[in-house]
Amino acid sequence: MDSNLHSPERRLIELRMEHADLDAMIDRAADQVPMDELMLRRLKKRRLVLRDEISRLELALDPKEPA
Repeated sequence: MDSNLHSPERRLIELRMEHADLDAMIDRAADQVPMDELMLRRLKKRRLVLRDEISRLELALDPKEPA
């Protein structure tokens, strides 16, 4: 059961949830007046890093070509 807590599938779910949370935060930050450009850029950069990590993990879990 402990191995389930650290499985790649669980990590992928956590990354997707964090990515969705960042999407919501970015939407809220963009609607604020005055807009905090620095915070918005940092959130977008973190979201991009998460998207890259999600892509790498998805590829590792389900490779398209036989190894």
